[in-house]
Parts: sequence; C-alpha cells; structure tokens
Amino acid sequence: SPGPIIEQFTLNFTITNLRFTTDLGTPSSARFNSTKKIMQHYIDPLFKRSSISSAYTGCKVMRFRSGRDRDNTGVDAVCSYKTNDSLATFDREKVYHELSTMTNGVTKLGHYSLERNSLYISG
Repeated sequence: SPGPIIEQFTLNFTITNLRFTTDLGTPSSARFNSTKKIMQHYIDPLFKRSSISSAYTGCKVMRFRSGRDRDNTGVDAVCSYKTNDSLATFDREKVYHELSTMTNGVTKLGHYSLERNSLYISG
C-alpha cells in the first residue's frame, strides 16, 4: 500500500481589529512577515486540537487582503494534511464546526476579533 498522500485545503477568515495596509498586502514586507508568524501561532494550535490533528501537517498564510471595511483584513491560507487508510479523514464540515467552536462561534482568534460569518474551509 502506498504511503500517505499530502492533500490541501484552503482556510479563509476576516479579522475585524487588524487594519489592512498596503505593506500588509505586500508579501515579504516586514509587516506581512511578522503578521504571518502571528497567524501561524494562532492557526496551528486549532488544527492540532481538531479531528485531523494526527494528519495535519501545517498551514501557510498566503496573503492578507482588504476586507469590506478597510479596518478589516482577510486572511487566506493553504493548509495540508496526510491521508491514508490509517489516518483521520478530512471532513470539511466537521473541521469547520470544530474551528467555529474553538474560536467562540467565529468571533475570537487569540487577541483578534473575527467577522462572524467569515470562516471558510474548502476541501
């Protein structure tokens, strides 16, 4: 039987207390890099406490974008997990509900406030 295959899914959400600026939208800028590290600090533990924890291999923040309100910042990440018969399967709806619960109904991520209906997971 073949070894694990790496699969990907996207994670998107909007932060309401992180003002979007052009340097945040510029990959490799100091602000982009520091905010990316902070997001990793908050995102990774969520998945490590989820039903896919044994298969989770990490998320990479790809971009920050302006939200509907310029005071909001959208976050787009690509996440990876291993899949084979012995590992937990990726159930997008189940993971969404787990993340929703862990972020107080999609309202808090650490010291950041989230736009309630902004969490999206594709799989």
